[in-house]
Amino acid sequence: MKRKAIIIGAGPAGLTAAYELITRTDIIPIVLEKSPGIGGICKTVNHKGNRIDIGGHRFFSKSERVMQWWLNILPLESSKENINLKYQNKSYTINPTAHPQSNDPNNDKVMLVRKRVSHILYLKKFFNYPLSFSIDTMRKLGLSKLTRIIITYMISKVRPRKENNLEDFFINRFGKELYYTFFKDYTEKVWGKPCTEISAEWGAQRIKKLSVGKAILHFVKNKFKANDSIAQKSSETSLIEYFLYPKYGPGQLWEEVATRIREKGGEIFTGYDVSNISFEGELITRVEATDQHHSKKIFDGDYFFSSMPVKELLAIMQPGVDKDLLKISNGLAYRNFITVGVLLKKISANTMTNPENGFIPDNWIYVQDHSVKLGRIQIYNNWSPALVKDPGTVWLGLEYFADDTDALWNMNDSDFINFAIKELESIGFANASDVLDTTVIRMEKAYPGYFGTYPQFNIIKDFTDQFTNLYLVGRNGMHKYNNSDHSMLTAMTAVDNIINGITSKENIWSINTEQDYQE
Repeated sequence: MKRKAIIIGAGPAGLTAAYELITRTDIIPIVLEKSPGIGGICKTVNHKGNRIDIGGHRFFSKSERVMQWWLNILPLESSKENINLKYQNKSYTINPTAHPQSNDPNNDKVMLVRKRVSHILYLKKFFNYPLSFSIDTMRKLGLSKLTRIIITYMISKVRPRKENNLEDFFINRFGKELYYTFFKDYTEKVWGKPCTEISAEWGAQRIKKLSVGKAILHFVKNKFKANDSIAQKSSETSLIEYFLYPKYGPGQLWEEVATRIREKGGEIFTGYDVSNISFEGELITRVEATDQHHSKKIFDGDYFFSSMPVKELLAIMQPGVDKDLLKISNGLAYRNFITVGVLLKKISANTMTNPENGFIPDNWIYVQDHSVKLGRIQIYNNWSPALVKDPGTVWLGLEYFADDTDALWNMNDSDFINFAIKELESIGFANASDVLDTTVIRMEKAYPGYFGTYPQFNIIKDFTDQFTNLYLVGRNGMHKYNNSDHSMLTAMTAVDNIINGITSKENIWSINTEQDYQE
């Protein structure tokens, strides 16, 4: 009999593990997914022909392995020239002769090359993200605030704080004034807690490097150049970055991966809720799952991959785990994610900052405004035109974050939609009279929190690592705020270890510990 791998979760980590196993080994993957669909938070929701990318997923990785993996699944749209991708100070060149290309103009299974544009909305004004000290930024900030930014930044360099929490982390890198202006409100919306109660480790994993000193020096240097306008034009051009994106959103890629897994003999079961995980000694032995018809089924396996929340994993392990360990796992915190899709005739004229062909060019906009709970605005037209059924309309995703007990999370869809539209009006982004259609999508446990009992997480890690055939992968599986490429790499590395007979899992845990290209 062939060996089997039981994989819990059909998100990027779970499906990558299944694909790697089915293409590189004789191990048969069996994927169990709780929800009706696949892709996890990377799925694409189709609402009446308008598609929603939950959270927004830019396809760029510093890992050559991941980049080639993506392009092997969805080839690049036809190109005869080298394509230079740049994303957060990392570059990747796609050579048409070295990578798969689609030469069929009617082929929809392709990767597009998209421009990366983001802004921060602060006091109804738009600021470049990543932040740049441009003439436009200086004018919008004003001399008084700009002076405070420079002074508090210099103080943070002369007298750095001991980093006990995320606020200390921010202030040490950006200074107090810049932290309060551009980071505090949005971060606290995401996590529902003051930055003083969040581990500094989250900042080290997620915050893109920004050299404030170099930015200030660059501004001062250019200020005294003879041709200031040319210098500014050059500075702005350097901020332009590009990334890959599936024509119909990230879900298109994962649906194609799932199709290939099944074609090669792997199995994927959706609507299967794992309710029991049995172990004996240092081995996981079987998984019990309940399907949509409430029938229980047993899945025996040789290897087990889990991308389900660690909190849920330990709660269903049998014959049971130590009560002190359960107390730690039960104390792990998560944030839920809500997207309100809003279809508009148009957006308000005062938001037309840096218009491109008469349309705002941003992929997403961070809302740094404590008067609203709205955290970020996606503009799906700019991710891919194919996400929008009617190109004459504007398709937005309004993003909110909530705990299970929050009023937002428990609000009915109709009230939530009205609430979201009022907030959109209050920041001057759109008018209620221009709304054509709406929908609400909720994602549980989208963000693993770096607070609660997280400082004791190593105790959980040591416990799960003792099972020689169990691999925790992905964002929730490892309780680690991974990007999708990181999640994929955890799965790839786990399969590498199986193939190479490596029992240690430290190389899996070491993924996403560096500080490159975070956001």
